[in-house]
Amino acid sequence: MNGITLWPFIIVSTPRPSASLMNHERIHIRQQAEWLILPFYLWYISEYYYHRLKGKSHHAAYRAISFEKEAYAFEEDLEYLSKRRFGAFLRFLK
Repeated sequence: MNGITLWPFIIVSTPRPSASLMNHERIHIRQQAEWLILPFYLWYISEYYYHRLKGKSHHAAYRAISFEKEAYAFEEDLEYLSKRRFGAFLRFLK
């Protein structure tokens, strides 16, 4: 784990995090704010356990979470948050 976002903090494991890591975590900040924090965490955890119950490994279940899919898909696009629409993670649900 290189970073984690726990509203309203971004915690990173390196003193000089990359721009893409910080963008990834900022996407999570936006997701958390958008879903009023507690519902975000409930949805996040529910998705994780759903994928674990389907037989995925810890890492595969984590990567299958729609919030993570969005953050990984756009972490390199440093302009993404300026054009992101409300509920953008929903398109990553399967």
